[in-house]
Amino acid sequence: QVQLVESGGGLVQPGGSLRLSCEASGRIVSMNQMAWYRQAPGKERELVARITSGGYIRFGDPVMGRFTISRDNAKNTVYLQMNRLKPEDTAVYYCKATKNEYEYWGQGTQVTVSS
Repeated sequence: QVQLVESGGGLVQPGGSLRLSCEASGRIVSMNQMAWYRQAPGKERELVARITSGGYIRFGDPVMGRFTISRDNAKNTVYLQMNRLKPEDTAVYYCKATKNEYEYWGQGTQVTVSS
């Protein structure tokens, strides 16, 4: 069983930045993939960014060029750097770890972009 704990959410003005962290109780280097998803009220959960064990990275179209994903294997932590935030980025952000057929989700952290 892997537990994921997200942190770093909060209220930020449009154009600002936030960095989310996802700390895993297990070794993320053993995971096939680490990813960030988000879910806004009334909308489906969508992929924000993912990084595979081989270092392949993919972003969702709405965040391309503004967000970056990285990981620190020594700290078992994955980061989501969010720049040039927009009101439409407001959502609960979730971390997901995948290992073979197993998926693990964090509890989510709220990000609100508003003036």
